[in-house]
Amino acid sequence: MLKRTRTLLGSLAVAAVMSLVPTVGGALADTYWQCVPFARLISGIQIFGDAYTWWQQAIGKYDVGFQPKAGAVLCFKPTERMRLGHVAVVSDVLTDRIVQITHANWSPIEGSRGKVEKDVTLVDVSPEGNWSQVKVWYDPSRDLGGSTYQTYGFIYQDTKAKIIAASGLAGAENTAIAMAQNAANHMASAVRPGSGPLSMLSQAADSTDRIAALIAKAAHGDASN
Repeated sequence: MLKRTRTLLGSLAVAAVMSLVPTVGGALADTYWQCVPFARLISGIQIFGDAYTWWQQAIGKYDVGFQPKAGAVLCFKPTERMRLGHVAVVSDVLTDRIVQITHANWSPIEGSRGKVEKDVTLVDVSPEGNWSQVKVWYDPSRDLGGSTYQTYGFIYQDTKAKIIAASGLAGAENTAIAMAQNAANHMASAVRPGSGPLSMLSQAADSTDRIAALIAKAAHGDASN
C-alpha cells in the first residue's frame, strides 16, 4: 500500500510536468501546436506572422545566414501543399550536413496533426551544401520523408532571444513544480485527521481520480491564459 501511494504521488508530479513540457509522440495532451508560436516560444526569436514571412522580417533585426547553429530557426519556403511555409528550431548540429530539429505540426503523430517532434533528423541535400534544400524526418515512415523542401536560411538568436527562451523554459518549470506541489497539498488535505496510518494510505490511494481531475483542471486553466 505504501509503495502504491508513493507511485501515485510520483505519477501526479510527472503528469503535471508533462502537461507543460512538449515531447515526441504526444507533446502537450489535447494541445494543437502551430509551428510559428512553438518556434517563437523555444527560440525566443520575436517574429510574428506566417512562417514564410519570417525570413524577410528577420533581415535587419536578427543575424541571418546559411549554416546551422543550435537555437537558430530554419525558415522553409512555401510549397503548393505547405502554403504558409514552415519554421523549425535547430536543437543540435551533428555533422556539416545533418542536424536535429525540434518543431511542431509536421508529421501526423498517432493520426493527429499539431504535435511537437523533438530532436528529429534534418539533412542538407543541396548541391552547394548551403542548406537551401533539405529532407526532414517523417514519423509515419520512421525515416526521412520523400519530399525535398527549399529553405530561405537560418535566423540566429541574439542575446535577448536567448534570455527570452531561457526565461520561458524556467517559467514552465516553475509552473510545473507549483502544480505538482498543489496536487500534493490536495492529496494531504484529502486524508482525514486522526485516521490510522493504513486508513490514511487507503484514502490517499482512493483519491486518484479526484487529484488527477484537479491537475487536468489546473493545466487547462494555465493553457487558456
